[in-house]
Amino acid sequence: MLSVIIITKNEASHIGRCLESVSWADEIVVLDSGSNDATIAICREYTDKVYEKDWPGFGIQKQRALGKAQGDWVLSIDADEVVTTELRMEIEKALQQEQFQGYNIPRLSSYCGRQIRHGGWWPDHVLRLFRRNCSQFTDSVVHEHVIVQGQIGQLAAPLLHDAFVNLDEVLHKVNCYSTLGAALLYQRGVRSSLGKAILKGFWTFIRTYWLQAAFLDGRQGLMLSISNAEGTYYKYVKLLELEKRSTHHE
Repeated sequence: MLSVIIITKNEASHIGRCLESVSWADEIVVLDSGSNDATIAICREYTDKVYEKDWPGFGIQKQRALGKAQGDWVLSIDADEVVTTELRMEIEKALQQEQFQGYNIPRLSSYCGRQIRHGGWWPDHVLRLFRRNCSQFTDSVVHEHVIVQGQIGQLAAPLLHDAFVNLDEVLHKVNCYSTLGAALLYQRGVRSSLGKAILKGFWTFIRTYWLQAAFLDGRQGLMLSISNAEGTYYKYVKLLELEKRSTHHE
């Protein structure tokens, strides 16, 4: 039995396509955290296992969703991801094997209308298919991942990811993830400065655009490199703000 788990918040523009691509699964579990658009209504067209909880961060939320799954195998996907027919066939074949307890899946992401194959985005191997009884998510607020006890296999067909549909979404995610990233760095004891923020942002652009060859992805490759650099810069500037607020309160 295969359970698909998805966490959501205001994903009405994506979730229908996502759910349609996994409608063949034995069970679909959706855990929402306060959507005020049509997300929940769309999800209920595909499954009656739609739950609502507060938002504690990505890792804890995905672990909550995992706790509600009943299948021996679990496929964890995001609302802006799609399982292709080729990937479905590979997954169904993998479930019949006994050798592995989890599988990495290559993820092919798009940025403002173009699938990105450079800039460190491809192949983006993500561990998303795993046995439920030997797996759990880390409790990280962002950049969470699943830990599987056992051997990990590799699938070949990609998981499609609409990472950034337009520039509004780019700016929104840069803001959200830089805030979460700053909080995570602060918890780890990392400290920042304006000079460090500038250098980190500049290095991110050099690495993405030149060393990881994002220039081969044309205009979107340049846009991606700039937004990556901005995200890194703002993460370290926000970290600096956290430090100053902490010092002020002491």
